Amino acid sequence: MQALRQELLPASGVEFATSLHLTPYVLPTPPNATARQEFTARALCNVVVARSNILRIFEVREEPSLVPDGIEDERERRGKVRRGTEAVEGEVEMDEQGEGFVNVGAAKPTGQNDNAYANIRTRMYFIREHRLHGTVTGMESVKIMSTLEDKLDRLLVSFKDAKVALLEWSTAIQDLITVSIHTYERAPQLMSLDAPLFRSQLRVDPLSRCAALSLPNDAIAILPFYQSQAELDVMDQDQSQIRDVPYSPSFILDLITDVDERVHNVIDYVFLPGFNNPTIAVLFQPQQTWTGRLKEYKDTVKLFIFTLDLVTRSYPVINVVDNLPYDSTTLLPCNASLGGVVVLTSNSVIYIDPTARKIALPVNGWQSRVSDLPLPNLSDDEVNHILQLEGSRCIFADERMLFLVLRDGLVYPVELVLDGKSVSRLSMAPALAQTTIPSAIRKVGDEYIFVASAVGPSTLLKASRVEEIITEEMDSASSPAAVVPAVDRMDVDEEEDLYGESTQDAAVSSNGHVNGSADNVKKRSVVHLSLCDTLPAHGSISDLAFSVTKNGDRAVPELVAATGAGIMGGFTLFQRDLPTRVKRKLHAIGGGRGMWALPVRQPLKMNGASYEKAANQMENDTIIVSTDANPSPGLSRIATRTAKTDITITTRIPGTTIGAAPFFGRTAILHVMTNAIRVLEPDGTERQIIKDLENQMSRSKIRYCSICDPFVLILREDDSLGLFIGEPERGKIRRKDMSPMGEKTSRYLTGCFFADSTGLFQTQAATRSQSKSTNGADTPATTTLHTVLNSGTKTQWLLLVRPQGVMEIWTLPKLTLAFSTTAIATLQSVLVDSFDPPALSTPQDPPRKPQELDIEQILMAPLGETSPKSHLFVFLRSGQLGIYEAFRLDQSPEEPQAARSSLLMLQFVKVASRAFDIQRMEETEKTILAEQKKISRHLIPFVTSPSPGVVLSGVFFTGDHPSWILATDKSGVRIHSSGHNVVHAFTACSLWESKGDFLLYSDEGPSLLEWMPDIQVATDLPSRFVPRSQAYSHVVYESSTSLLVASNVRQAKFTTYDDDGNCLWEPDAPNVAYPMCDCSSLELISPETWTVMDGYEFAPNEFVNTLDCVPLETLSTETGSKDFIAVGTTINRGEDLAVKGATYVFEVVEVVPDPGSPMKRLHKLKLRCRDDAKGPVTAVCGLNGYLVSSMGQKIYVRALDLDERLVGVAFLDVGLYVTSLRSLKNLLLIGDGVKSVWFVAFQEDPYKLVILAKDIHHHCVTSVNFLFADNSLSIVTDDEDGILRMYEYDPHDPESKNGQILLCRTEFHAQVQTSTSLTIARRLKEDPVLPQSKLVCGCIDGSLVAIVPVEESSAKRLQLLQGQLTRNVQHVAALNPRTFRIVRNDYFSKPLTKGVLDYNLLVQFEALPVDRQNEMTTQIGTERTTVLRDWMTIGGAW
Repeated sequence: MQALRQELLPASGVEFATSLHLTPYVLPTPPNATARQEFTARALCNVVVARSNILRIFEVREEPSLVPDGIEDERERRGKVRRGTEAVEGEVEMDEQGEGFVNVGAAKPTGQNDNAYANIRTRMYFIREHRLHGTVTGMESVKIMSTLEDKLDRLLVSFKDAKVALLEWSTAIQDLITVSIHTYERAPQLMSLDAPLFRSQLRVDPLSRCAALSLPNDAIAILPFYQSQAELDVMDQDQSQIRDVPYSPSFILDLITDVDERVHNVIDYVFLPGFNNPTIAVLFQPQQTWTGRLKEYKDTVKLFIFTLDLVTRSYPVINVVDNLPYDSTTLLPCNASLGGVVVLTSNSVIYIDPTARKIALPVNGWQSRVSDLPLPNLSDDEVNHILQLEGSRCIFADERMLFLVLRDGLVYPVELVLDGKSVSRLSMAPALAQTTIPSAIRKVGDEYIFVASAVGPSTLLKASRVEEIITEEMDSASSPAAVVPAVDRMDVDEEEDLYGESTQDAAVSSNGHVNGSADNVKKRSVVHLSLCDTLPAHGSISDLAFSVTKNGDRAVPELVAATGAGIMGGFTLFQRDLPTRVKRKLHAIGGGRGMWALPVRQPLKMNGASYEKAANQMENDTIIVSTDANPSPGLSRIATRTAKTDITITTRIPGTTIGAAPFFGRTAILHVMTNAIRVLEPDGTERQIIKDLENQMSRSKIRYCSICDPFVLILREDDSLGLFIGEPERGKIRRKDMSPMGEKTSRYLTGCFFADSTGLFQTQAATRSQSKSTNGADTPATTTLHTVLNSGTKTQWLLLVRPQGVMEIWTLPKLTLAFSTTAIATLQSVLVDSFDPPALSTPQDPPRKPQELDIEQILMAPLGETSPKSHLFVFLRSGQLGIYEAFRLDQSPEEPQAARSSLLMLQFVKVASRAFDIQRMEETEKTILAEQKKISRHLIPFVTSPSPGVVLSGVFFTGDHPSWILATDKSGVRIHSSGHNVVHAFTACSLWESKGDFLLYSDEGPSLLEWMPDIQVATDLPSRFVPRSQAYSHVVYESSTSLLVASNVRQAKFTTYDDDGNCLWEPDAPNVAYPMCDCSSLELISPETWTVMDGYEFAPNEFVNTLDCVPLETLSTETGSKDFIAVGTTINRGEDLAVKGATYVFEVVEVVPDPGSPMKRLHKLKLRCRDDAKGPVTAVCGLNGYLVSSMGQKIYVRALDLDERLVGVAFLDVGLYVTSLRSLKNLLLIGDGVKSVWFVAFQEDPYKLVILAKDIHHHCVTSVNFLFADNSLSIVTDDEDGILRMYEYDPHDPESKNGQILLCRTEFHAQVQTSTSLTIARRLKEDPVLPQSKLVCGCIDGSLVAIVPVEESSAKRLQLLQGQLTRNVQHVAALNPRTFRIVRNDYFSKPLTKGVLDYNLLVQFEALPVDRQNEMTTQIGTERTTVLRDWMTIGGAW
């Protein structure tokens, strides 16, 4: 069987991060910059984050906190609640529980962080993302010789298998390009990898003189970089060869042989600043020990500091520090002015100065018991500290302040107290705040700290040192050195944003007196910590379950994932389509051919009261224009809302409407029909009509129009064009001269207007025009009175596409050509100006027929959230959709352009691509029935506000593949299906005073929709997070009651007892605590309200291993079967006693709720039976009405007798540790932690488990599943290294030894371990009686993966295409996709890679230009359309 591994969601969370100046937009502003450049120059730097195989680039931007338009109306509507201070999920709460710190973890950023920054907010904005063909293991910023010219940093990324890639930003493609890749996978240290726990670390010298990558067996790969021309002159090579190479040859440094023979078992290493040569501090443990051997070996860790002489290759050791605690984990270099390093251990923070003097700060009482390190005298508060530093991260906020972020997110400031120029002691203050659970922490710029998290959202914090005044009454020694500003400072009103903050703080004069008084005033330097922004993420996936939820009245499947860890835990809910709910049906207005909701107001009057009313009316829509094709020749309606929220149709017009829009400053309606252009009054009466005639003869019908006040564009069925302009003084429209565009008979495929409000178009065009023309700029801004009054800084442009595939951008109103390109016809990756004169497109004889690659529609519209960016949408007739983002082009053209009077210095870069399966009717059919069946596909821009304070600009794609096209501040372009079979008409509608409503005419008729609340559109699948402040290890859906049963994971104190029940050990000091162990409890949760109905508490030393909903035989139902909840647990009894386990069977029963309870129905968990086991119960499943469970090295099949006890009917001795069980009819799969997979059959007469076949090789299998399609069956396994294997049971194959051996047909490196999997049905369009199966797998890195069967013929074509894409496409970081997926196997002569297709590689075919697609498919002997059809049949998520 052939299958495809489809990545539905990439890895979530951040494991590695770095800060650098990567893109030119973050460079400092030149002195003579324009206003636009000053705005973009507020970008501080870039932050690059990565986890697993996904790499994302963000821009950190400081921007003024502006008040949106219409804020007064919003305030009136929402009463006394101030904007930005309403209670939202995760809002900052000051000391509500009494801990004395503020929760900064999942807080909503307010932007009002500090008095000094009251009107400035710092945000992260998405730039680019890539799914790489490699697993990232580190990232750093480096400077090379080219940095001296362009001032930009380069990105250094390390990958698994010892690869390092050097990347830089290219403005030509607005993306990363690869400078070089360095591989060390053939180094002797990696040829025989005997260190399975090894994890490589990438480090860079502070002056970028070299980079280092740690290798197994105590070795480091060194990559030197040239920093000046003098270094190049020293080299004895040919200058021409190394001029373009920024590095000298790399080498491998064996620490044992080259540095010191004592260096063994490297723990961590860092480069130290302030040295003339690169200097490395390496932390290692030559004699390994553990807590049980501390009497023999204690303080076994050493620290060596040595320099690298890259020319002579000598490495002298300059400092040695012995006797560091055995649990030392991390090194942190100090500032060059201070010198030394900080060593982080599990129980202390140790500062080592340049003279090897050690200064320790214990954080609990264990430090003195596990180490002989001398400890200083501590204050009473410091003595009572009881912290655990495992999993913590630390970083210097400035030279002397260290922030320590614990694994629960608590932030502790540690200050290095100076005595003269040397550090005398370390001082720790109480916890400042609680942020996210850290996986990495990085400094961003001078004042910001980025706390990355792999299990939840990552946060951007601001840490700025300010001078505070303290009076004599305050004890300066006891006042904190770091604080979180009060919430009151965050709750700043909008008026203060606009007019400045009215502060009552006393100003300090230069002589130190306050307001002229003679009081003695002291100052203290304090670090302020505040939250700026967050990167949303759900973190790792522990378990998955499908449930049924309701979007309004419609039931849809929803994937419930248990995600996160600790306080970041909860449930993440995924849906395939963007969830919407119907607010009301609107059958009266029709609209099968189009709907337009328009904000139209009465003409302005001079008295103040009328003006205010009109201004408020502008915010919301007031009328709806709808049109239908039935009855012929069509019917149009104009409707408005009455006071009772009902719709009243005020005007009916025979004929079909092509388009409608507000005109003349929203005081009139411009109405385009198939044969006329009309100007209507707000009440629907006709003001003016221009019939579309030529020489009193009717022309072809109008098929498309674009309206942008005061311009109107129409396109007819014969591809001719008409252009009109409004005259506000007369309130009427007239034809506009189109002679600059060519002959009057010129033909055009499509066109549209675009109003640019970002300044991107206007600035570039005006600048070029001033430099080219002698009599001033041909400013493209419109000059009509209406535009001057209402458009502000907007500029208007006309986009046209000619039949030969030329896109042109014309200025308005003067109609001068500013941009022209032919690359759009084949959807090239980058569109730049070809500087051609206006193209000729005269009519052909016979008339031109539509071609497959014709551009059917083009649209320029903003996409985004806070600051939407201009995007170009191109839809081909074949169903290909390309989305481009507009960028400023800095380079001026080399050749003189005499044919142009104005130039638009822009480039368009493709950021998204999607192929749709388009079914078209015969073009020759012109009957009325065919006209009614016609499906119109249009790209319709909209602006919506799904929740207060959030405004999204997007595009809706109507037709038989209706889709939402969206982008947010933290994500790129996302295309979400709407869930409808067909959508004929769409418009955003605020007629009911809601900015989040949409009018939509689907296969269910016209209706008013809204998005489901709290939905996240930034992920590849629409999602919603339900915070629970605790992690869940398992979740199942109980279908008979529609409830969820989940097991949570908590920490409990653990102790051991003797035979008499006496506690063997108790804490003997206040700063020593009990050890902690995992414990669990069951929760019965309603997925509607997410309230816990009931639960079951296990013992404090018992935790859940497995949870499943199994059908068992019972006498209590008519069918003889009922769903029960089966639970397998482990009972931990300490290291001296073997663990035990238990099997529980629960039933979900309905009980009568309390009279005062708001719940209409109430359910409880009823324990039916508990069966103790001698070993841990690690897996359970149902099999033909029986319960299959594991206990240690055995498998038991048991029946539930009388609903109260389990009776064994069969057992089987298996491997060492059963990790998963899966059943299909009477077949059973057993996954083992050592013995791989077993295939077993169960028979009932007599009761017996029969081994059919098993894998003879040893693999640590974590999940097993059946995968079937087309009468063929495969067994799919996943192991702890993330290797996907497909086995086949074939007794007729001689290699199977008469079926005793499972034959491994495919091995595929999936790069991440699967934590859970589900089998679902996959029904194709023909809907077979026996559906195919499909696997949905959740992974420990948060990714969601589907394993999809692929038809044999399609798989062969896609396999050949994979080879073409591997060889002929430039991959990010120059990684090899084929090598990435190959699994090392000692049993076969060549890799078994041909059974599973790589989705991340094949998806690149969709984004290629059309000519490249044709070239590749020709080489493999097939057609582009055939391959795309194969690709589209794979389908969506489920």
